[in-house]
Amino acid sequence: MRHDFARRLATAASAAVLAALAAGSASAAEVAVVPPAQVGFATPGVEALKAEMQSLVDQKKLAGAVTLLARQGKVVHFEAYGVQDVATGQPTSRDTIYRIASMTKPITGVAMMILWEEGKWSLDDPVAKHIPEFADLKVATADGGTEPQAHPMTMRELMSHTAGFDVSAGYEDDGLQDGDLQAMIDKLAALPLAVQPGTDWRYGPSVNIQGYIVEKLSGQRLDDFFKSRIFDPLKMDDTGFHVDSAKLSRVSAVHTYGQDGLIAPAGEVRPAPTSPPAFLSGSGGLFSTAEDYWRFAQMLANGGELDGARILKPETVKLMRTDVLADGVTVDLYGPSQTGVGFGLDFAVITDPAAAGTPQGVNSFYWGGAFGTWFWIDPTNDVVFVGMIQNLRGSILGAGTPPMRDISPRLVYEALTSE
Repeated sequence: MRHDFARRLATAASAAVLAALAAGSASAAEVAVVPPAQVGFATPGVEALKAEMQSLVDQKKLAGAVTLLARQGKVVHFEAYGVQDVATGQPTSRDTIYRIASMTKPITGVAMMILWEEGKWSLDDPVAKHIPEFADLKVATADGGTEPQAHPMTMRELMSHTAGFDVSAGYEDDGLQDGDLQAMIDKLAALPLAVQPGTDWRYGPSVNIQGYIVEKLSGQRLDDFFKSRIFDPLKMDDTGFHVDSAKLSRVSAVHTYGQDGLIAPAGEVRPAPTSPPAFLSGSGGLFSTAEDYWRFAQMLANGGELDGARILKPETVKLMRTDVLADGVTVDLYGPSQTGVGFGLDFAVITDPAAAGTPQGVNSFYWGGAFGTWFWIDPTNDVVFVGMIQNLRGSILGAGTPPMRDISPRLVYEALTSE
């Protein structure tokens, strides 16, 4: 009798494990992959993309990766390569969870535009209308003094990194993320702006400030707003500011490069939180999967809707991918200005593909994350691409990581055979 009970208990436990494993991979398994020719891709070209990704893993230039390519809303390629942790050898899977870092920013931008559609703010509003603490911000001058703002920073400028705040490194000693979003606002309110609003593109705290505004205008915590207004409607079940403990085995480790130039464990990296963190970073705090992020990107490619869930109006999405920089203001993320690239509302925008040196279509909009994750949406060719890797300084050219954001577009557009 006792043995029979133990056997039934073991059987039930095994069934529970199998069910959990099935649940963990169900999301990725649901993605239907169609033949490339069905939407104008050459099958050998798509296979070349897969072969190049695998080659980078085989050469130990990458630990692992997940790539997803879609056109006309149909996925033609969804592959996992290598391992998600070189220390353990655990294979990468299509539902591996990644720190998407600054790929959080477009999601915060969409949250902002949901509230814009509701009439909660306008692009020409002074930021101080929504954050009174910023009403009297001064601007630093070259002689160490300050001067008044030539015009009050606007919401349009806040959403395009031209509100006058400094680059992130300019606040390294100020502890902007030591506390909650209100604490960040209070610290910024005590500091001068780095430049006059509208005059320079600086990649700093602007989107964390937007996250604060989302909370204030919606009356919800940022994570709750994201979940109820974006993640749940889009069925982005593996995206959030923390990772459920049952999913921790799916979180990719972070990697770096040894002296031999080959991939290696990065050592101590802050582990994924299993409960909501105190500081909800709209700039870079989310974890996600390739499929989840594709669902977000495909919603935008579709003009704000996916599978019957409308998040934004088509004209709102078009506004987000419209260059809003003033004449003479250029995007310069890691050094030289990026020719042929403008900036919309929390997206970079390809304004001149030839000048930008890319095969991506005009009006393609995109961004990436510090650990090397990347994506783009090409409305001209109706293409969406999502790539996930996890390296320290993974987005910086010359820091060891292969130039994924150059390699993948070349292969994708070489494979594209029809309009």
